[in-house]
Amino acid sequence: MNDGERTKQGWRAEILARRKALPEDVREQEAAALAEGVTQLGAATWVCAYVPVGREPGSVAMLDALRATGSRVLLPLTGEPGPLTWGEYLGPNRLRRGRFGLREPDGEPLRYALERAEILLIPALAVDRSGVRLGRGAGYYDRSLGGCRTDARLTAVVRDDELVDHLPEEPHDHRMGWALTPFGGWQRLGERAGN
Repeated sequence: MNDGERTKQGWRAEILARRKALPEDVREQEAAALAEGVTQLGAATWVCAYVPVGREPGSVAMLDALRATGSRVLLPLTGEPGPLTWGEYLGPNRLRRGRFGLREPDGEPLRYALERAEILLIPALAVDRSGVRLGRGAGYYDRSLGGCRTDARLTAVVRDDELVDHLPEEPHDHRMGWALTPFGGWQRLGERAGN
């Protein structure tokens, strides 16, 4: 079966299985590379990011590296299904357990977070070269990204082999303009061949 014939559910099952089988030392090397990679663009005033959970690429070190460049880092606050709200990351000791076991800032939600963010680092299971992002299927990000600045750098954070040629796309999906991978760094995404 080629990439274009796989369903989103098929992609999710395959990628989650690969992440589960990934040796811990490789995961740690990738996390260190992502922490270094996020700084390659220099400081942005506002960056929306996330705390990786389970086998997602990255670590809290990625957030600390962003703060060290002078960026204010915003993380999603879990709530009812709908657009995400955001709080400021002030260090690992200021994170609490949120809904679904996610770690989130312990402060109050910030208004207009997406309207301020110049860069958004978005968790993904995969992204294709045209910018189609595969998430976990709950739709939180797709319901939120319409509130971004038009010039915001929407960036899917994935492992190197999770940047693929083609993913299935649905009308509600928001395309990414960039991918950030551990060893490929920042990569601009564009149109699919033939489009």
